Amino acid sequence: MGVIEKLATSLNRRDEVPNQELAKKIVSDNDSKAVAELAKNLRNKDSGIQSDCIKVLYEIGESRPEMISSHANEFISLLDNKNNRLAWGAMTALDAMMPKNAELIYSALPGMIRITNEGTVITRDHLVNILIKLATITKFQEKALSELIVQLKSCPTNQLPMYAERVLPVVSSQNKGLFRRTLISRLDDLVQESKRKRVEKVIKKLGLG
Repeated sequence: MGVIEKLATSLNRRDEVPNQELAKKIVSDNDSKAVAELAKNLRNKDSGIQSDCIKVLYEIGESRPEMISSHANEFISLLDNKNNRLAWGAMTALDAMMPKNAELIYSALPGMIRITNEGTVITRDHLVNILIKLATITKFQEKALSELIVQLKSCPTNQLPMYAERVLPVVSSQNKGLFRRTLISRLDDLVQESKRKRVEKVIKKLGLG
C-alpha cells in the first residue's frame, strides 16, 4: 500500500488517527521518499487528500523538522490557498521548521502576516510562534519584535495572555517599555479576571518604562 492509500481520506476515515500513525511510521523509517510523495500531493485534485497530506507533513515536522525543511518553498506557496486547512497547515509546518529555515521564512513574512489577518486563530498562533523564534536571531530581531507589538495590539483577548507570556522571554531591554505600554493599553479589554491577572503579571515582570 502506497503512502497516499494510507491517508484517512483514502481509508474513508473521518478521524486523524491514520494520518498520525502514518507520520510516526515515516519518522521511524526516516522515509524521505514518502515525505516527497506527500509534498507532491499537496496539489492533488482531491481536497481531502491535500488536507491529509499537510496534516501528515506538519506532524512529521513537529518530530523531525529536518525531514520537511527542503519543502519550505512549497509550504510558503500554500499560504494563499483557498483551502483554509492547507493555509494554516502550511503555517504550522513553517513554525515546526524554525529556526533552520529562518532566512527563507523571514523573507515570506509579509505574506504570512497578510493571511494571518484574514485567517484563523491557529494561523495567528503559529505566526506569533515564528516571530518569537525570529526575535532570538539578531538580524531578524527588530522586525520580529515590531510585528509582535502589532499582534499584541490586535489579537483576540482570549489569546492575549498566552501571547504576552510567550513573548516576554524575547523582549529586548530597549523594547521593554513599549511592550509594557502595549499590554497596559489592552487591560480594559480583558473582562475575565484570570486573563487580566496573567497579563498584569507579565507587565510586572517587564518593570517600569
